[in-house]
Formats: sequence, C-alpha cells, structure tokens
Amino acid sequence: MPDPSPSRASDEVFDASVFDNRAPSVGHLLRDRIAKSPDNIAYSFPSGIAWGELTWAQLGERVWALAAGLVDLGVQPEDRVSLASSTRIEWVLADYAIMAAGAATTTIYPTSISDDVAFIVDNSGSTVIIAEDAEQVDKLREVRDAIPGVSTVVVVDTEGVDLDDWVISFEDLEARGAALLASEPGVVDTRIDGTGPTSLATIIYTSGTTGRPKGVRLRHATWTYQGAAIRATGMLAEDDVHYLWLPLSHVFAKVLLLISTDVGMQTAVDGRIDKIVDNLGEVRPTFMAAAPRIFEKVYGKLSLGMQEEGGAKAKIFDFAAETARQYSQALSDGRKPGALLGVRHKIADKLVFAKVRDRFGGRVRFFISGSAALNTDIAHWFNGAGLPILEGYGLTETSAAATVNRPYALRVGTVGWPNVQTEIKVAEDGEILVRGEHVMEGYHNNPEATAEVLTEDGWFHTGDIGEIDGDGFVKITDRKKDLFKTSNGKYVAPSQIESTFKGLCPYVGQLLVHGENRQFVTALITLDEEAIKPWAEANGLADASYTEIVSSMQAREMVQSYVDELNAGLNRHEQIKRFHILGRDLTVEDGELTPSLKLRRKVVADKFKGDIEEMYPS
Repeated sequence: MPDPSPSRASDEVFDASVFDNRAPSVGHLLRDRIAKSPDNIAYSFPSGIAWGELTWAQLGERVWALAAGLVDLGVQPEDRVSLASSTRIEWVLADYAIMAAGAATTTIYPTSISDDVAFIVDNSGSTVIIAEDAEQVDKLREVRDAIPGVSTVVVVDTEGVDLDDWVISFEDLEARGAALLASEPGVVDTRIDGTGPTSLATIIYTSGTTGRPKGVRLRHATWTYQGAAIRATGMLAEDDVHYLWLPLSHVFAKVLLLISTDVGMQTAVDGRIDKIVDNLGEVRPTFMAAAPRIFEKVYGKLSLGMQEEGGAKAKIFDFAAETARQYSQALSDGRKPGALLGVRHKIADKLVFAKVRDRFGGRVRFFISGSAALNTDIAHWFNGAGLPILEGYGLTETSAAATVNRPYALRVGTVGWPNVQTEIKVAEDGEILVRGEHVMEGYHNNPEATAEVLTEDGWFHTGDIGEIDGDGFVKITDRKKDLFKTSNGKYVAPSQIESTFKGLCPYVGQLLVHGENRQFVTALITLDEEAIKPWAEANGLADASYTEIVSSMQAREMVQSYVDELNAGLNRHEQIKRFHILGRDLTVEDGELTPSLKLRRKVVADKFKGDIEEMYPS
C-alpha cells in the first residue's frame, strides 16, 4: 500500500510487482478477473424499470459467445471491428469480445455524420461494424459503396431495421458464437493465447478541428499498463463502485473500463446524461469521472438555487462556499486548517456539505476530472465539501491518463503527479513531453503525422504548455497551438481565462477568447439555457424566448459585471475589452464541441467570424 501522505512524487510508494506480473493482453486480463472473482458483480445497467446485473462469470459467458461469433464471421487477429454506439452494456460486451477475439476495436461516436463514419471505417480497414440502432444502420447503408471492406453489420437494437445478408442482429451474433463454442470450446481461448502486449487492441480517431481525424493505434500493453498503474497505488479496490456515463467512444471512458477489470470493482453503465442525478441516488457510487462542464453545471445550479432562495439560505451557502475554499486551500498547500477554520468547516458541513454529498449518493470518495481545465474555485469548493475532484491529464495518444492527482496527494490547480512508471519532462519551449508504455504506437497509416509528434526514443510531444513544480505536480497552462499573441506582441493563454470566467459566472455556457494579431482581446459568450431561465423570470423577462433573453440589455449588463470581475484579475493585455453574446449555446451536434465537451476553437471562430469582426474597429 502507498504511503498515506507522501509530499513529493519521488516519495510515492507503489507495488512494482503489479507491473512485473500483469496480464499480456486485455483478453488475458479479463480471463484472470473471471477466475479470481466469478461471482462478484461486474456490471449493472438499466433493464426496464430496474437495474440488471452481470457477475464476472456471466459477463465472461456473453463475451466468449460474442467473440466466437466474430470468429465465425471470419474476423482475424488484429482485424478492425468498428463500434458505433452510445454508452450501454452492449458496448462493453462488444468491446471485450472484439479484443478477446484478437481483433481491434475502432470507436465511432454515434453523433458522427455519415461522411465521417465512412472515413473512419474505410481508413481503419474495418471488416465488421457493430451499430447501436436503426439510425446508425441508416448511415452505414447511405455510405455502403464507400466501405466495400465491410462484410457484416451487427445491430444491437433491431427496431426499425431490415435484417438481411449484410445486417444481422446482436442476438444472432451471440447465437452463432454459442454454436461455434459448442463444437470448438477452445476457439476464444486460443485467440486470447495468441494475443500479446504489442498486438493492436484499439484505434481511436481524434476529434480534430481541421481536416480528417487521425487514428491513434493503442496496443494491449497500453490498457494493461493503465489498470496496473491504478492498482499499484491502491487508489481503487474491489469494493469500489464506479458510475460510468461518459461516451465510451472517447478514450477517457474507455480507460475506465480496463481499470475496472484490473481492479475488479463493480461498474454501473448508463450513458443517458439526463439520468445522471437520478442514477447517483440509486447506484451510490464511490467514484465517478466527468468532464469539467459537469462540475461547473452542478456548482452553478446549487449556487443559483441558493441565490434565488435569498435570505438566510443564501447567506449560509455563501458562508459554506467560502469556508470550503479556505479549507481546501489549506489542505492543497499542505497546511493543517486552523482551529477556527475547523470549527467553521464543521458547521458548514452540517448545514450544507452533508446534504450535497447525499445528492451524490452519500458514498463518493472522489471524482476524477479530465479532458479540459477545471476551474480552481470550483475544485476547491468540491474538495472542501468532502467531494474531492482529482484532476488528471492525458490525450488519446497517451490512452487518456498520463498524470492524475491522488486521494493522498491532491494539489488543486495541477493535474497531479505522473502515473507510476510514466516519464514526463518539459521542453525548452515549455511543451510537455510524455514517455511510457501507455503512449500510442503511432497514427494508423500516417507515418508522417506520427513522426511529427513521436520521437525515435519514445517521447510524445503533447502540444500542451506546462510546468512541473518541486514536488512533482504537473500544471498545464494552455494548448501550445491555442496560445496567441496580440498585435502588441503580448502572449495570451485563452484556456486559463475561459476556465476562470466559468468559475465566476454561473450563467455561462461557453466562452471563446479571441485576439490573435489584434490590438485587444475579445470574447464570444454563450449562456446556459437551463441556468438563465430563472434569472430571466427574476429580471422581467419571464415570457421572453431564449434568443430574446440573451440579446436583452439586462443580460448584457449582467454579463458585463462578470467580465469586469474577470478583468480585475487579469493583466491589461489579457483583459476582455469587448464581447458578444451568441443567440444559442454551442453543441456537440453542431460540431462546436467535441463529444468530451471541449471547445473546437477554429470551428467556432470560423462559424461566428462575422460576430468577431464586428467587435474590432475597421
């Protein structure tokens, strides 16, 4: 077990034998897990009005049948099988089955347009596609001529789907596999035994902002490393309960599946975002991962709710919020909170924090935040409320996790220590470089792009600017390509400004800071539709539409007050001189946000170029 309170990364104690003895592939890992804890609950999932469950043994039975079904379809080792579905138990089953069959999963976001689907399927060389429903099948039929290498489409939900010699059902795939296993019981085990650490396990296409996405090749050693890295620190254990709602097509969620298998804990799977709050009360997880936007919305909703109540409740919440931040700051700095602060914290905990924890099921030990920068004030609030957020850092090319704060070593404002047995250094220009077993093999069929970011000795150039403090905590300041210089020659880091503003303004949806080669900085701002409606009712706009609300003088004055507050903490050259409120929020569906809710800067800047130009004098 690790030292409960190491102060430096170099002092962290971990179980190195976990790495020495780890499984050679995901199939081996799953087979070992089934043997160790066959009767433990592996996954729970929505099933009608209740929750269904699969033990590890039951999971294995279904995975083996599906894997054998893929073998029966002619899938060969390292063949690619595309998976286009939202987060659900069938995604989990299919992913395990693909890798158990020795093949490689190619993930496709269900929101992808047919042209992008065709590119990913064709570029990856996929021979089989597992699709969620009629919507996904319709997209595939639309581009069938562009994906001639696909022999079979397997559909999970058959409602509205015409099955034929090209499209079969998920049930049929499982039945075909069961029949093959009856005649050849060792067919899947043979495939697993033939799969090793360097075998291709996954191709995930990056959600690029320009041009075609690049397919990131991740080997089996990638995933077995990630599970071992967490287990070696003791951060998670078999008795933990994990709630997974993130899009499984994204590397952030994908890595959590493999960690769950390595650790052996229960995972509740439900990708319906509108069910998160209800599910938390039912699942009662001990940890959950999310993008910063989720934590921003939770904090904003609680804050606004208390402001609307007014009076004593608002004052109590403000008292608790300030107490939480002070308490968390002391812990983050390695200081013991003073006696008076300790008393205040106990009062705040009884009046506010305990109720907030109950909303999350009452058992959360910690959250994990990734994919974008988390506002430090919001992080301190959660941490002080007894719901610590362990911010981490990684990219698809590093299989999601390269660094993460630990429960026993949390420093707000950083992305934590490097994962054990991961090397990180800062280049002369400030770029973060990463080396380790979890770094990608390269970009699929794209050696030129691979050579641009991956050195011969294994260092991956992340494209992020950052620093490492004396205790080994890594801090990311911005994307290298996002940094811009004003016409006055001053550098601006937009992500930091945007993150800070989200902690100040509870009504903000998104913020895009602009100003490259301009004389001053401007911003495009969107307001959160859910949050702004109560504000509108309190400001004489109860009957106004969303567009009317955000274009009103009252809304502009409200936003200006928060911009003024933001500017007070910025250098003169960073301050937002003008802003424009867009008539709608940005969405994944319109291509303005990635599925992990990151801002696609160039897409947004190009789409609203006219609004940006109007903020600059001719």
